[in-house]
Amino acid sequence: MPQSMTGFSTAEREVAPFQLTWEIRSVNHRFLDLGFRTPDELRYLEPELRDIAVRVINRGKVDCVLKVSAAGGVAGKSETDDAIVAELRALDLKVRKQFPDAQPLTVAEILRWPGLLRDSVQSMAALAEPAKACFAAAAEALRATRAREGRRIADAMEQRRALIGARISKLRPELEGAQERYRQRLKERIARLGAEIESERFEQEVTLLAQRGDVLEEIDRIDSHLAEIREVLTRNEPIGRRLDFLIQELNREANTFASKVQEEELTRDGVELKVIIEQMREQVQNLE
Repeated sequence: MPQSMTGFSTAEREVAPFQLTWEIRSVNHRFLDLGFRTPDELRYLEPELRDIAVRVINRGKVDCVLKVSAAGGVAGKSETDDAIVAELRALDLKVRKQFPDAQPLTVAEILRWPGLLRDSVQSMAALAEPAKACFAAAAEALRATRAREGRRIADAMEQRRALIGARISKLRPELEGAQERYRQRLKERIARLGAEIESERFEQEVTLLAQRGDVLEEIDRIDSHLAEIREVLTRNEPIGRRLDFLIQELNREANTFASKVQEEELTRDGVELKVIIEQMREQVQNLE
């Protein structure tokens, strides 16, 4: 089933004395644009994290943030280097003396300071594999979220596709009598003017009007596009670009239809078609 490009997910894992939290947000984008924010000590993991992401995400602007904080109730299991702690405290005080608005160091920032923890249960270097596993869980949760939203969008698009199909079916019998209605209107117009026109010239004008107002070809193409949209919506693959193209083609045919028809009711039908197609166009922008 199709996936939406919009979604949010989180995943957490405790690795004493740390708490790992991944947050992933995705929004619409023409291509796949991955961004990562991780602690400096784990930044080298980005290529592997990208490999994990591309297995479940094809399009979208995706921001991935890893937060590392102190796990509750386990900090006492680690020993700290008192000299480094004292040095950090002095540096913190010095900086905030010169910059009063600066925020003091947080516990998480202090714990991540290189060399601070001695003989700890886990060092930052030991967080690599848990961080990757936690990210994989968050990426899978994002895929599931986007899949649910994608199904909702696909259902809404199918409803509108069916609505257009019903309107087209209604239009066909109306179009069959269009030429005769043109003929009658032209006769009435000539009679109101009190003019006379040769029968052959009259038939030529009727034929010309009929040719200009013939929209059966556009109706057939709309039907063809609707059938393809229905088939594309059932594919278990990225379909956003294909649907976007088909919606553009639908809109082109609807514009031509509206410009050719010469009856008020048919013109209103053309406007309604364009409104529904525009709703579909807005929805397809969210599909992967």
